[in-house]
Order: sequence, then C-alpha cells, then structure tokens
Amino acid sequence: MPFDLVEPPSLREALALLDPDDPAVRPLAGGTALMLLMKSGFFRPKRLISLRAAGERLTTIRVDSNGALRIGAMVRLRALERSPELRRFPVIGGTLRTLSNVRVRNVATLGGHLAHADPHSDLPPVLIALDGHLVLAGSRGERTVPADGFATGLYETACRGDELIVEAVIPPLGAKRAAYAKCTTRSADDWPALGVAVAWDAGSGAVKAPHIVLGAATERPTRLKAAEAVIDGRTIDDTLLTRAGDAAAEEVDVIGDSRGSVGYKKQLVKVYVTRALREAQTRGAVET
Repeated sequence: MPFDLVEPPSLREALALLDPDDPAVRPLAGGTALMLLMKSGFFRPKRLISLRAAGERLTTIRVDSNGALRIGAMVRLRALERSPELRRFPVIGGTLRTLSNVRVRNVATLGGHLAHADPHSDLPPVLIALDGHLVLAGSRGERTVPADGFATGLYETACRGDELIVEAVIPPLGAKRAAYAKCTTRSADDWPALGVAVAWDAGSGAVKAPHIVLGAATERPTRLKAAEAVIDGRTIDDTLLTRAGDAAAEEVDVIGDSRGSVGYKKQLVKVYVTRALREAQTRGAVET
C-alpha cells in the first residue's frame, strides 16, 4: 500500500503534520522498529513524518549550565555512546555498549527507542534510576514528563498523539553511584530476559535516596520500592545485598516469556539486583 513520506524542515512544521485522530500517521525517527512492523504487515502507514531535518535541538548532545545532560530525540545511539559528554554519565555509556548491536545503534535514535516503549528496552530503566525526564512538544506547547511514568503500559506511553519527544534531560550525577546489569539468554546483543538499573546518593557514605528499577521482566520499567527501603540509609555489605535481592523478588510480579519462565525470572531478580548494587558500589562512581 502506498504512503506519503514527508520531511518537514522544522519541529513546528513536523508537529503541524501530526494527526492524533489517525493512527496511520506516524513520526519516523531511526525506523528500526517501525520498519519491522511495516514489513510484517502489522502497521500500514498513510503518512510518515521524518524528523531528520526537524531542527538542531533534536540532534544535539550537551551539558547545560546546571550540569544536566540534554540529549536530542534524533541523536543516534551510536553517536550518544561515543559522545565525550558521557564521561560525566558513565552508566549511560556502559549501557549503550551492550544495547543490541552496533549496526542497530548506528541507525536507532534515542527518541525512537523511548517512544516505542518495548518493555525490554535498556535505557528507560537507567533514565528512571537517574531521575531523568523527557521534554515533549505539541500543539499546546511543551511539557516535561518524568522518565518514571513515561511508559504507561506495553508499547504505550504518556506521549499524546499531537506530541513528539524533543529531548531527554538527566540531572548531574554529583555523588551518585549507578550501574546497569542485564541477563541475555541468547546472544549478548539480544533483548534481555531482565535488566536492573540502580542509583543512589553516596555523598554521606551511607545509601541515600536509592532507585532500583527493573526492566524486561515486567510490562514497563518498575521501581522496586521494597528493595529500595532495605538499603536506604544503610551501608552496603554482602548481607544487605542478599536482603535487597530477596525483597525485590518478593515484591515484583514478573512476566514469563520465551526468555524465561516466571520462576526463572524471579531467581534472576534476586541475582541481578544484588549484582547491580555491587557493581554500583565498587565501580559505579562518576569518572573524574
């Protein structure tokens, strides 16, 4: 079935071409997921709106005057992975090096990765753990949405039909320690069976304001608040790590799939929450 492919020269014109009442009108970023849906016949577009020329803001990576990392939605994952700005955010660079394979990262964009809302995606748990947020632009102006809550369900997000992701913003890490650990049951670049992102403020020596976020084993990235409570205000040791892993497996309802049964993934939660916390404790500080 034929369709229109348009490439507006500005964000404003791209927004004007959206049609929230017609699901066959879609924005096009890297296209790595969208093309697969089209080839399978699952999605038949009427109009695709390429964002490739929609403005410099969408393609820029920068650290602003407050020390926050701002990543345009059309930044390709490989460009982000190699960006010198990530020296201050090493957990993001480390996560990207294990995300899919380099051929995909050369094409896929940050905005597309987030907007697709595949529960197996690697970056959403990391952005949530780092208290990131997304800037969305629409016909009514711009608004900011926390990364925690952007994915509202399986392949569903808080982005309205007349909105586009403009950029992701991650506040400066400061004294935070952070890590991401995942288990792939097939090749190393396959979708993970489970991924865990962790971060906490280590300025006082003890754990403060911990975030433990589970991905891939649930319909959307999920904070493990019982496990967070176990470590909050305490000093990390092996006994505490074991307790946190047990609490995480106890609280979360995981989903079995081709990468593992419910029972198997419950065991993975125990192991990988412990592993991610230990990684953050030993090697998760900001590079200087």
